[in-house]
Amino acid sequence: MNKTLVYMTVGSMDEARKIGRTLVEERLAACVNMIDGMQSLYWWENKIQQDREVILLAKTTENLVSRVIERVTSLHSYECPCIVSLPISGGNPAFLEWIEGEVRSSPPCP
Repeated sequence: MNKTLVYMTVGSMDEARKIGRTLVEERLAACVNMIDGMQSLYWWENKIQQDREVILLAKTTENLVSRVIERVTSLHSYECPCIVSLPISGGNPAFLEWIEGEVRSSPPCP
């Protein structure tokens, strides 16, 4: 099973914690790193914006990316959130196995 890193940005650390905890609790990600204090410059509504944001990095499997995107979008405060998937092409084999062991490919039973 291919492993994937999902890169996301959010507007606050509170929002980052909420989204990160949800992804881990629902076994959509094995781990989510939250990096506070990023400065972003971007075009929005025909002008350049500058904001402070928080980066989220979720480690998951390729088959769960669409569910991660759907879940994050449902929780996110932005109209058009940054959520992109980057394939993991290598790394510590034990860590990559751990990712696979911590996520589930089917929804939990009710």
